[in-house]
Amino acid sequence: MGKVARMLIATPFRTVQSWWRKTFSAPTTDEITTLYRDWRNRFLWQRLRLWLWLALICLLSFTLRDIYGLFFPFQELQQLPEILRTQRLVINIAMLLTILICFALHKTKLGRHHPDLLFLGSSWSISLASQLFATLRGFALPDTIGWSLLFLSQAVLMPVCWIIHLLTQVSVLVYYFGVNTALGLKTPIPDHPEIYNVTFILYIFWFCTICDIGVYLYDRLQRSEFYARQELESAYQKLKVAEAKYRSIFENAVEGIFQSSPNGRYITANPALARIYGYSLVDEVTANFTEIEQLYVDPNRRAEFVRLMEKDGSVSEFESQIYRRDGSIVWISEKAYAVRDEQGKLLYYEGLIEDITQRKQTEEELRVFFHAVSHDLRNPVLGTLMVLKNLLNSGGLRTGNQGQGGIIEEVSSQSPIPVSRSILERMIQSSDRQLNLINSLMETHISEVQGVFLQHQTVQLLAVVEAAIADLEPLIVQNQAKLTNLVSADLPLVNADPTQLWRVFSNLIVNALKHNPPGLLLTINATRKDDKIYCTVSDNGVGISQQQSARLFDLYFRGASIGNSVSLGLGLYLCKQIIHAHGGEIGVNSALDAGTTFWFTLPIS
Repeated sequence: MGKVARMLIATPFRTVQSWWRKTFSAPTTDEITTLYRDWRNRFLWQRLRLWLWLALICLLSFTLRDIYGLFFPFQELQQLPEILRTQRLVINIAMLLTILICFALHKTKLGRHHPDLLFLGSSWSISLASQLFATLRGFALPDTIGWSLLFLSQAVLMPVCWIIHLLTQVSVLVYYFGVNTALGLKTPIPDHPEIYNVTFILYIFWFCTICDIGVYLYDRLQRSEFYARQELESAYQKLKVAEAKYRSIFENAVEGIFQSSPNGRYITANPALARIYGYSLVDEVTANFTEIEQLYVDPNRRAEFVRLMEKDGSVSEFESQIYRRDGSIVWISEKAYAVRDEQGKLLYYEGLIEDITQRKQTEEELRVFFHAVSHDLRNPVLGTLMVLKNLLNSGGLRTGNQGQGGIIEEVSSQSPIPVSRSILERMIQSSDRQLNLINSLMETHISEVQGVFLQHQTVQLLAVVEAAIADLEPLIVQNQAKLTNLVSADLPLVNADPTQLWRVFSNLIVNALKHNPPGLLLTINATRKDDKIYCTVSDNGVGISQQQSARLFDLYFRGASIGNSVSLGLGLYLCKQIIHAHGGEIGVNSALDAGTTFWFTLPIS
């Protein structure tokens, strides 16, 4: 046979085989979990008891019929062979005894753990008892009524494990046809002595097939429902865990969580919201606040809240003053959004409320503090600096000849006080440093509260760098440093604030000079990388440790190498604020005794 022919024959065979396995094969381990097998065993064990009772009652009814027939013969039984009419009572009694034995085994550990074995044993004890009796008597017994009642009752009352139903049926039929054929036995029915009867075979085959299909389908249905129940239970358990988790978050949240109706009532609230409002119980919040607008010190705030929700669908950092239960006033910040149904109808508002009273008090204290810094510290220092500079440059002073520095005296003074020029210059330098520190502190505060304000324009980076180097030339010379500018005039233009960029380069150069010994080598460079300019300020100084590098741009952080400097640690922090405001990044690459490279990026215009 050719290869093609074999393939044509094998293909439909495999198709039928696959369909048969998929439809009628025993469930695999993957399909039936241990839980389902346990449930099926319990179901089979419980139903087996019911079936045993039914079989016992059924056999008793036939036994009573046979006892009654001994004294008052039934007309319909007169057509049966003599041996069956005289011996059927013995067969029924034997089957009754086997049923009673099965009842006893049903209560044992074996019966509980292996109800399938008890099922087979009880079925065979009934179906094969009459067959064994007939074989011993020398004839074949086609017990059509008995088999029909047995297989039907088992399929109806125990519709699981279809394979054991098939096994009981096949065992009886194999015994009937196999043993009787091997022994050459005939039926005791004169009209039909042969054991192979087409009508009988077709009846038994289709009766057993229908019973097995019914059991199989019911078993699959039960398995599907069991899995569905397990998944539902698992989902319910997960839902309970999630509900408990989110309930815990809801109950233990620091912020107040609420749902409020559009007409101004609280629907739900958590304990934190109750504490903010001065209540001990959540129910008091939902019960007492029938009009939320009564909470606000400014009654128009609720209307403003609703207006913003209707306009934008949400509000954020909506700050207001409210009355607490005891009449005290606190500040709150609301963050909420509108919840709507599928048709867009407003259902309720949902959001968070935070008590910001302490923050507001801190902001007020900071405002007073910076007002004092601005007016009570900055102005006197500025005034002192102006007086000192006027004294240094005034024509109303005369210089004496004491030492190289000379002595400055005020001519118009009644009691002239001689002051060395060097001392006066140091006083001016000290006042300049104080003024710079105060200005940096003010700028830091403004950038924290309002952010860095930029005046964008098209900028050539080389011009900014050259301006910063020119302004710092005296300081570079004083520190005996050498600065190399590698920034090219061919770089693309950037959209930036030139004054703020000047501050960045100046701060980075001053920072390098301040933290390193004299004789430093400085290099400034800038290159294009994709759509950004990559700028670096490098030195060959003492370097920075990894621990310090991680915190170098933090507010008020001062490196260990600063020593007794009066710096507040604001320069690098301001650099970071400025670069981030431009949409760039800033960082540092350094190691001890290996120099330092500060880098930052700027978007190309």
